[in-house]
Amino acid sequence: MKECYKKIIEAIGEDPSREGLKKTPERAAEAMKFLMKGYDEDLEKIVNGAIFESESRDMIICKDIELYSMCEHHMMPFIGRCHIAYIPDKKVIGLSKLSRIVDFYARRLQIQERLTKQIADTVKKFVEPLGVAVVVEAQHLCMMMRGVEKQNSVMQTSAMLGLFRENAATRSEFLNLMSRTHI
Repeated sequence: MKECYKKIIEAIGEDPSREGLKKTPERAAEAMKFLMKGYDEDLEKIVNGAIFESESRDMIICKDIELYSMCEHHMMPFIGRCHIAYIPDKKVIGLSKLSRIVDFYARRLQIQERLTKQIADTVKKFVEPLGVAVVVEAQHLCMMMRGVEKQNSVMQTSAMLGLFRENAATRSEFLNLMSRTHI
């Protein structure tokens, strides 16, 4: 990867032997490996059995999980937040695992629509809840820095499974709670 970055620097008309660029190919390769670490992780190890019995059947929401991903079309970042809700059916998941699931899928080449669905499907798989809702809001640098250059654009995607899809009142409760300000 380091050699590829060196060729990119040359292709844009820069000198990779220039003082400020001498170690850039190595640093860029290390940064890309970190940004794409989702490919090297194991979902089972991430969840690590952190599924617990619970009598609760009330909605659980984890809001404002930061996410950083890379657009697969332009290899430019998109940055945003993920909101996850589920209605347990005898099981809950450790809270930090929701953030780890988001990172597992976000830290790879992505499109926001797929990312949103992957998170919802994974929570459904591990927790087996009565319903799952995921909303992702993100700003895409490929839309902000190039092309149409729209600085204030935000993309929102959602995935609603189970009761969140079937029951309008459940969906509305989630969307209402999600829109409330912080503590």
